[in-house]
Amino acid sequence: MLFIFGSTHRDRVLADVHFVCEHCGVAAPQQIIETATKLSLFFVPLVTLGRKHAVVCANCGAATVLTRDQAEHGLQWAERNRRMV
Repeated sequence: MLFIFGSTHRDRVLADVHFVCEHCGVAAPQQIIETATKLSLFFVPLVTLGRKHAVVCANCGAATVLTRDQAEHGLQWAERNRRMV
């Protein structure tokens, strides 16, 4: 019997935030991105093996790795600032 299995990475934009990039020093829009690694069987994603978070600068393209707590804090910050506008 033949089984085809592997893993895939799926990126999802969680929020857009606007603050100063630590790499280029420019106040630019940045995206908080979640990358999920999924185990696939016959090209169908079945189980999530892990998640990683990062913030990506729209100006220079630099990605900074975040912890889950930092990503959640960024989401809360974006939600508070969205209500104020």
